[in-house]
Amino acid sequence: MPRYEYRCRTCGDTFELSRPMAASADPAACPSGHEDTVKLLSTVAVGGSASAPAPAPRAGGGGGGCCGGGCCG
Repeated sequence: MPRYEYRCRTCGDTFELSRPMAASADPAACPSGHEDTVKLLSTVAVGGSASAPAPAPRAGGGGGGCCGGGCCG
């Protein structure tokens, strides 16, 4: 079941609730009993190990970029 984060406008506390997606917009009272809360936008972390291969070195040396001699000269 998804977890949603809420903030209480009265006391400023943030809290999480596990509830069905269909109930995510329903009112949620804070643990202190205040009713004036707002649902926060949450970021989603997606794990994985996809990685791009390292770029091949250029002929003539240099590491690329301005500090590596790629555009200054």
